[in-house]
Amino acid sequence: MANRGPSYGLSREVQQKIDRQYDPELEQVLVRWILAQCGTDGGTAVAQPAPGRDGFQQWLKDGTVLCRLINSLHPRGQAPVAKVQASAMAFKQMEQISQFLQAAERYGINATDIFQTVDLWEGKNMACVQRTLMNLGSLAVAKGDGLFVGDPNWFPKKSQENRRVFSEDKLKEGQSVIGLQMGTNRGASQAGMTGYGMPRQIL
Repeated sequence: MANRGPSYGLSREVQQKIDRQYDPELEQVLVRWILAQCGTDGGTAVAQPAPGRDGFQQWLKDGTVLCRLINSLHPRGQAPVAKVQASAMAFKQMEQISQFLQAAERYGINATDIFQTVDLWEGKNMACVQRTLMNLGSLAVAKGDGLFVGDPNWFPKKSQENRRVFSEDKLKEGQSVIGLQMGTNRGASQAGMTGYGMPRQIL
């Protein structure tokens, strides 16, 4: 964790609420996928992290694992992060995390689904980091370009666009149909109704 004092009061409550969103089972799935996906590209295998939220955060904190992950989802020679190297300097680590985030957005992850650099580097919102990685895995499976490594069932399936094209005649035909939201009088009759001014018949 970064060098910052403990939080108190409302800040502490908010942080505890965020921490409770962290999913240990999802952590195991993500670790398995990242280890399989990164393999031994570059000659060195990615080390296994210590279990738990703090271990997961320390594993990803310098950005090297994330950059290797996003590079592995691109064909050889088209890696979005040209230089991946471990560094003890904070600004270098944060720069690599930023490079991963930019590459993930270009890959197709929505900007609203991407965590902030401090969420990971300071461990402020590891649940958000998990969500970004889960979305990345789902997108990699959905692309079906042969670059995904692992079990596709680890991730929820992304919905695919199902565009429909209607002919001009079909569109004109639809304009003459009254939608059921507007009501319908089909099958309506006054059978069984009492005439005006007559008492209601209770059977």
